[in-house]
Amino acid sequence: MSNSRRILVTGGAGYVGAVLCPKLLEAGYQVRVLDTCWFGSDVFPSIADDANFELIVGDIRNAEDVRTALQGCTDVIHLACISNDPSYDLDPQLGEDVNFRAFEPLVHMAKDAGVKRFLYASSSSVYGIKDEEQVTEDLKLEPLTDYSRFKALCEEILNSYADDQFVVTTIRPATVCGYSPRQRLDVIVNILVNHAVNRGVIRVFGGAQFRPNLHIDDMCRAYLDVLQQPVELVQREIFNVGGINHTVTELADIVQANIDRDAVIEIEPTEDNRSYRISSERIREKLGFQPHKGVPDAVKELVEAFNLGLLPGSLEDSRYFNIKRMGEIVSDTAAP
Repeated sequence: MSNSRRILVTGGAGYVGAVLCPKLLEAGYQVRVLDTCWFGSDVFPSIADDANFELIVGDIRNAEDVRTALQGCTDVIHLACISNDPSYDLDPQLGEDVNFRAFEPLVHMAKDAGVKRFLYASSSSVYGIKDEEQVTEDLKLEPLTDYSRFKALCEEILNSYADDQFVVTTIRPATVCGYSPRQRLDVIVNILVNHAVNRGVIRVFGGAQFRPNLHIDDMCRAYLDVLQQPVELVQREIFNVGGINHTVTELADIVQANIDRDAVIEIEPTEDNRSYRISSERIREKLGFQPHKGVPDAVKELVEAFNLGLLPGSLEDSRYFNIKRMGEIVSDTAAP
């Protein structure tokens, strides 16, 4: 049975949103999605006809779309963005407009519309490269790219709007992995599984670099958990959310051990030695949140999806690869 809280999920037709929205409905919330649906709108097979679910095909850069989407909403989970550096770099102006320029107007309109809570999906990339083994929320931010720089700036903007009637929380996730109805196959674990299953080869570039990962179900649980917390525990808070900090070689070994066919690991040199680790102790200590699943679960669930034929054309279809799909969108936009 629905409760009185209606959640607006911007970018809700994306990789995380397609898993999160059904979980929000199951928890009793009304859910509205605002999304351009550049990757398709058929990502809600289990909830498309639910009376408490609404999809608005629109753009956060359009003030009228935003005002319409915000009507009657009590909470916002802001996922919408041009994800990852390569996609952002295809059209830096588009990336800046979506990830940064549209942000403060959205926050302002949300507050004016009576929204009580605003959750922002930032990124653990805002830390840059750190030597510390445990990268905590208190460390200085040293973003290396415009994508991560704008993520950090949006965190500051959001906190500036907080008051007793407007509760704001920032989440800095690790790289998400696992199956979604709007699948991404361009993030590290999912890439390795795709190639292992469909090529029999797990290609590792370097291998010693650390890459923190988080199962998509746990990512969604984190948003739900924050929504349900008392104000004093989440107001102006920033939480890292991640699982174990594995090296790329360890990830490859986990993939090899959890697929249902043979695959060889091939290690190649790389000049990209960026290494990231994050500590998720704050959210565990303050909210009691910790992951329930790990990389092995994500691998097994992806293998099952491949076996069921849920991911056709997984090596070439642009809908699974943000940079490919964004390249098509940018080209279409630029065409006379």
